[in-house]
Amino acid sequence: MGNTLIQYIPKEGAQIVLVLFLSFLVGLQREEQKAAPEPYRFGGVRSFPLLGLLGYSLCLVSNGNLLLPGIGLAVVGTFLWQSYRYKLEGAAPAGMTTEISALLIYVVGALVWREQYWVATTITVLSVALLELKTALEGLARRVPGIEILTGAKFLLLTAVILPIVPDKSFGAMAFNPFKTWLVVVAVSAISYGSYLLQLWAKGRGGVLLAALLGGAYSSTLATVVLARRGREQNRPRLYSGSMLMASGVMYLRLLALLAIFNLALLHRIGLAFLLLAAAAILGGLLWTRLPDRNGANSQPAIEPKNPLELSAAFLFAALFVAMLFITHYALLYLGKSGLFALAGVMGVTDVDPFILSLAASSAAATPVAVAGGAIVIAAASNNLIKGIYAFAIGDRRTGLQGLALLTALALIGLLPLFLR
Repeated sequence: MGNTLIQYIPKEGAQIVLVLFLSFLVGLQREEQKAAPEPYRFGGVRSFPLLGLLGYSLCLVSNGNLLLPGIGLAVVGTFLWQSYRYKLEGAAPAGMTTEISALLIYVVGALVWREQYWVATTITVLSVALLELKTALEGLARRVPGIEILTGAKFLLLTAVILPIVPDKSFGAMAFNPFKTWLVVVAVSAISYGSYLLQLWAKGRGGVLLAALLGGAYSSTLATVVLARRGREQNRPRLYSGSMLMASGVMYLRLLALLAIFNLALLHRIGLAFLLLAAAAILGGLLWTRLPDRNGANSQPAIEPKNPLELSAAFLFAALFVAMLFITHYALLYLGKSGLFALAGVMGVTDVDPFILSLAASSAAATPVAVAGGAIVIAAASNNLIKGIYAFAIGDRRTGLQGLALLTALALIGLLPLFLR
């Protein structure tokens, strides 16, 4: 019965109902704002539905010709401009969100006629959300420093500007692909930038532990250095050494995320082992931080996050990635499996991402999965050992010794996957 009744409802009738609903939603939101003590405010629950119906009706009678709806948009825009000018004559500062919303509702009516229902509904919902979140968004604009806006622009430059114009072709005997190379840079930057934004959002709320977890998501080596320096000042060896272990645990999760993007075969081979190592390091580090230090202090001072997005750093990472791609290829070609494993051990001294991602990006023919997986395990373990040495060299005696012991233990346990297959 219901289905039969729906068949008798004209398509135009359903469209008119949708236009009324969407425009009434925006009009209702604007009507609520009239309660504010302002001398004049345009539109509400009647004006907005009328504008939506006007846009729909003009498209309907023009039968697809854009001339009449365009003239209607110009006329409506003229009236709204007069409304805005009238507001500007008042003493209070005048915004123009209401007038823009009215123009948008006119366009929504036209979209509904063109059967772009999802677009019309999405635009309306986003408009209501933006209008309703005025206080929150303005407060955010006041809290976000200008340098962070520039950082966001840099991220868009890396992803939306540079990436699409990089050639997606393979060159040479190694099948070097510039697009895939820059995609690696984008992926690493996205994870690092996401971690940085979370640290900014949680600033002052999570203390050392949260800073260690988020810091490990973009550079566990840098996080270890920062924690070792702060441990020298705070005299909380168990807190800071345990936090170093947690940061290294997050490193394994970071590597899993990158392998999931670039090489599922490698992820399948070492994924479970890395997941267990991450869990052991994070839980072990957390339990270690819960042990009381001798001085009995309980404060966890916040750690200032460092902005990871610099264009020079992105280009340097790309250059290192390409270099590692060639080095690993020729190491395996001329030195064999043992040579590649030795190279993996040396790579732990620096940032292991370029080396590991070069293995993930290389073909199975160039670097067998078993060999690449073993090299990644060695590089991660070597990096943990080096971080322990950094902690010992930079931190105070107790923090350094504990950090070295914990990270050395993680490095040794991290080598176990080599003997399991």
